[in-house]
Amino acid sequence: MSVSEHTAAHQHAVTMDLPFDDEQDFVDAQRGFLAALDDTLIEATDGRVVWDLGPYGDTSGDAPTTVNPSLWRQAQLNLIHGLFEVVPGIYQVRGLDISSMTMIEGDEGVIVIDPLVSCETAAAALALYRSVRGDRPVTALIYTHSHIDHFGGAGGVVPNGDPGDIPIVAPEHFLEHAVSENLQAGTAMSRRATYMYGTLLPRGPEGQMTCGLGPAPSNGTLSLLPPTIDITHTGQELVLDGVRIVFQMTPGTEAPAEMNFYFPDFRALCMAENATHNLHNVVTLRGALVRDAHAWAGFLDESIAMFAAGSDVSFASHHWPTWGTDNIVDYLSKQRDLYAYLNDQTLRYLNRGFTGTEIAEMIELPPTLASSWHCRGYYGSVSHNVKAVYQRYMGWFDGNPAHLWPHPPEEAAVRYVEFMGGAESVLEKAQQSFDSGDYRWVAEVVNHVVFADPSNMAARELLARTYTQMGYSQENATWRNFFLTGAQELRGIEVAGPAGQNALALMAHISVTQVFDAIAIRIDGMKAAGQRFAINWTIAETGERHLLRLENGVLSNAVNRHADDAVLSVTVPRSQLLLLVIGLVTLEALIEQGVATAEGDLSALDSIRVLLDPPDPKFSIVLP
Repeated sequence: MSVSEHTAAHQHAVTMDLPFDDEQDFVDAQRGFLAALDDTLIEATDGRVVWDLGPYGDTSGDAPTTVNPSLWRQAQLNLIHGLFEVVPGIYQVRGLDISSMTMIEGDEGVIVIDPLVSCETAAAALALYRSVRGDRPVTALIYTHSHIDHFGGAGGVVPNGDPGDIPIVAPEHFLEHAVSENLQAGTAMSRRATYMYGTLLPRGPEGQMTCGLGPAPSNGTLSLLPPTIDITHTGQELVLDGVRIVFQMTPGTEAPAEMNFYFPDFRALCMAENATHNLHNVVTLRGALVRDAHAWAGFLDESIAMFAAGSDVSFASHHWPTWGTDNIVDYLSKQRDLYAYLNDQTLRYLNRGFTGTEIAEMIELPPTLASSWHCRGYYGSVSHNVKAVYQRYMGWFDGNPAHLWPHPPEEAAVRYVEFMGGAESVLEKAQQSFDSGDYRWVAEVVNHVVFADPSNMAARELLARTYTQMGYSQENATWRNFFLTGAQELRGIEVAGPAGQNALALMAHISVTQVFDAIAIRIDGMKAAGQRFAINWTIAETGERHLLRLENGVLSNAVNRHADDAVLSVTVPRSQLLLLVIGLVTLEALIEQGVATAEGDLSALDSIRVLLDPPDPKFSIVLP
């Protein structure tokens, strides 16, 4: 689709407003380059494409009018790929996934930090490192935090996917959070992630131009190798393969379980994902619990106090390093103040009675932050982060009674369209607004027409054209991806559901309580309202006891309890529990195989299964 004169004018204004003559990031992103893959195409054993930077094409020139020039610059940096020396003994592979993988050379081998999303990309990254530095064995793994782009490829860097006695280090509660985030709201988050990351968009100037934080998540085989060493407190020290490491706990920042760490012998600081070369998310558009911007700023201040003076380089698991003590202090200080500013100014305005939507339009970053490229909103944005801070302190309600009990979108849409004189009248006026470049207003009003009548193809096309122009103008990569994916789905491109690999990779590590919690959120409460019974469960390997009770439409789980009135008592291995409850194996079959034992009414499990409401991985977003 062609770019409107209004979008083109916006792009030109961006080139005038920002310091494009500052090219230090390009110097840093290419510093220490050693080698790159001749071809970035990486395939799975079944032939599926896991990774390929080729479709992005040549990004060496000026930004096309279909891409915000600031985002184009960030994409150019994100697409620099290969093996880089951070300092002698520390190496990074960047550009083979949304995240970067770091190797620390020890006495006997190499410590791997954050082995990417997929086993295939992690294996390719390790092979690239070894092609230059020799075939050093992996002697330890470190996970900085509990997001899958920092542990999913672990199986690709250990022999045959088996870590053996290799130590695996992570912040405490890592496993719990790594599993739970994908378990409770995983289907909804995965669906929205296809929008956020532009998964279904073509790569290139008219589609996905990276994610801001990195090129994109890879699409390969996921793994989860559980930690063997928990880091529990700031100041804790370890020696791994002769390498000294000092840890800083940073829970509740970019992830619920996260840590920074320092290598005193290398004078090198790893900032995990707490300081990257963009504004990060206080809440992510795919959905997550709101993060604490105040605490985030506090932990960054602690990092400066603990480590900055003794550091010659700071690196993270996304983007490129920062060299020089003074530069590190400046970088981390601005990152600290970025999150503190958004938190404090939002609170200042909300205490004057402004709502999150209003505050998001009012807050601008001070010039010292706004002119720093690493503070630009390529992944998080000032707008949605301000709304996140408001949500954290005030919740969803803005205090206006008119917003306390609104009609749901479809019902409201029918009424709006009728009040505005019918669909034809709305579209005629909306076209005029489109022609004048008032795209935000067109999106708001034409969305009502689409939700009132999704078969109105003229409305869908006008809304798609509007989203396209809005997407082209965005500095924020995730906003761009949302708008362009919305336009694509309005035009009838088939919705592809998430692959479901996360659940398969993580299933083996969920606790018994998490199994029952996952089942409980699928119970159709009204169907279950008239039923009342209990099932006793015993885990064969450990003797762990659970009481599962259905009552008042709720399936509840009590630990270390059994009930005398239970209609069924089951003893089963933990590995079979989830499969049994969701019906992939039968209790009768497990009993016949001698794997499980049971006393009571075996049909009680069927009584639960018929109440389960399956999640919808392809639910509508831009259509009702």
